[in-house]
Amino acid sequence: MTSCAETPSAPSASLWRHRDFRRYLTGQTASVAGSSITQMALPVLAVLHLDATTAQVAWLAFLGQLPPALLALHAGALADRYSKRRQMITGDLVSAAVLSTVPVAAALGTLTLTQLVIVAVVQGAASVLHDAAAISLLPSLVDRSLIQRSNSRVGALFAIAATAGSHLGAALTALLGPARALLGDVVSFLISAGCTARIQAREPATRRPQARQLGEEIGEGLRYVHGDKRLLTLTLVNATTSLALGLLNTLWALYLLRTLAMGATAFGVVLGLGALGAAAGALTAPALARRWGPGPMMLTALAITPLTQIPLLLASPGLRWQVAVGAALFLQLVCAGAAGTTQRSIRQIITTAGMQARMQAVSTWLTAGARPVAALLAGGLGTWIGVRPTLTAGTVLLLVPLAVLARSPLRALRHMPDTPPVPPGTGDAPVPSPLALRTAPPAVPTPTRAEDDRHDRSPGGDAT
Repeated sequence: MTSCAETPSAPSASLWRHRDFRRYLTGQTASVAGSSITQMALPVLAVLHLDATTAQVAWLAFLGQLPPALLALHAGALADRYSKRRQMITGDLVSAAVLSTVPVAAALGTLTLTQLVIVAVVQGAASVLHDAAAISLLPSLVDRSLIQRSNSRVGALFAIAATAGSHLGAALTALLGPARALLGDVVSFLISAGCTARIQAREPATRRPQARQLGEEIGEGLRYVHGDKRLLTLTLVNATTSLALGLLNTLWALYLLRTLAMGATAFGVVLGLGALGAAAGALTAPALARRWGPGPMMLTALAITPLTQIPLLLASPGLRWQVAVGAALFLQLVCAGAAGTTQRSIRQIITTAGMQARMQAVSTWLTAGARPVAALLAGGLGTWIGVRPTLTAGTVLLLVPLAVLARSPLRALRHMPDTPPVPPGTGDAPVPSPLALRTAPPAVPTPTRAEDDRHDRSPGGDAT
């Protein structure tokens, strides 16, 4: 794990010299790596140490996925109403506190499956608060012209951090046991909170009547997304992609390990190739968008994605097919990284400052709600018609987001859109660029913080 650097920043377009962006990126990357440790260690702890049944493991996973679906809209409204950085720090500290109870209870011999479920639900809720603020904080840290490059770096590092965290989680589980391995994630939460507290850029001022109810602001966010055809299109693309990939991912590991008899080493190599693909796609997204246009690039990526499932559907046991599946996964996540980074950047650029968190929350709400549905659908179809036909159905579903984008004017978008004007009377203050902030009278640094992406951290964006 790294700690946030404290080097002076100079007025430069280089993101690596941008002190606040470095602090943001360091904290969030550490948090992604820590989450991967927990994703590795928690099931091992439940199955091997608490003798959880298959149904209990399924319930643990299902309940852990509920908070994003239930709380995303509320978290987004809170992030637009109050300080995003404070909300991020609060989420991190709550997560660190509740997760630290697991190794303590294990050491005392009092750990139960009920406690694991409570920890998963509370941490999930705290992460929703954090994520809603963290994604929407980024446009206030960097100039709007740098948003796409910023998301490119974030997506690439998140993909690498997630893979590194999984390997670190496996090593810590083997060396310390799964309960103590969770301390790695506790440390990552503290690093994230510390780095966020040291971000000094001022957040956009908001002037909302205190008498307004949270439900009114949630409704305002829903209407805002529904009223902008570009936001609505990209949100529907995210949601339908999430449903299709959720169906595929539920049975993917089972299919590779059981039907295709892939060994653990080969499976790990395939996952590693996928992470490299996601990082490559995120890093090349700005260049691809400049050359081909954001619309055609995203459309091409969505068109290639179903084709990458063909080797998986045709595969049989053997080294040649393992190589083919690994190459296909690499290409799939290149497309996911490029398209996901681009669509997120477009949504952030065209959204006014006071609606950033609620706009993102609508997407998170739909994509998070699609995942449990997809998991249940995959289980039912897999039992009824078999695993391979169910994977075929998931591949066909990947044509839906392609059709949604193809029917939208966004398919022909040749340049990244311009920053929206500030509507009169909305209370949204213009977002100053980081360079302007450095020449303005210094603000008093506050330990505030803030939304994926602990973001939806799947490689490439909200749904991928």
